[in-house]
Amino acid sequence: MWPPPTSDFTMPESLTFAPTSDPRRVRAPDGRVLTVPDGWALLPPGDAGLTRRVKAAGPSWTVAEKVGRKLFSRGVWAPEAHILHARAALEAERATPAYEKKLAAGRERRAREQEAYEVDFANAVLRFLAFSPAWLPHAKRMAVLVAAHATPVGSGTVARTERIPLERRAEAAVIAWMRHQTTSYDDMRIARVKGARREVRRELADISRAVLDLHRRDVPHGPSACPLCTALSRT
Repeated sequence: MWPPPTSDFTMPESLTFAPTSDPRRVRAPDGRVLTVPDGWALLPPGDAGLTRRVKAAGPSWTVAEKVGRKLFSRGVWAPEAHILHARAALEAERATPAYEKKLAAGRERRAREQEAYEVDFANAVLRFLAFSPAWLPHAKRMAVLVAAHATPVGSGTVARTERIPLERRAEAAVIAWMRHQTTSYDDMRIARVKGARREVRRELADISRAVLDLHRRDVPHGPSACPLCTALSRT
């Protein structure tokens, strides 16, 4: 059985394994299929605090599976005694008034941060829109709608990523909002060919930018014939 029962054996705690069809066997980065040591149990994902304690307690094997471009945790194998001890200690800590107070403070802090981010994001949308004074009410209305759609925690939108600057996030969120609100994208039947959906999105983005440009000039146009004006009137 692997690992060998030697007293000086240590498993790098940062090593991540891939799952196999056998629930007690995992695949190492070098391709070897290894058997989980006796006395170990699988800690399911979902409790980050408990997982950190179990990993800190000693050797553990993290199991993750790549699905598409994303990596999903399938849990952590560790000595069952470590898991039981860590869970009992954490449950006792979480039952104290001090812990509840800490949780409440954390919720309040995150709520303040979220509120501030929503305002910052809406202002970034306004700056990107740069509508003329005649269309400023439309810009303000649109900024509120885009921010409300893009900024919620867990929404998975581009507004929640920190990999790109705020101004670019705002621009991408506007184009995405317009794709769904001012075009027939949601009802399109797009061929399942590599790059086809990306090309359709690119074409619709060009159209959306042209519609936005109409509102950056003091040139009147018929609201009923404008997809953006129509979308704003029904939301």
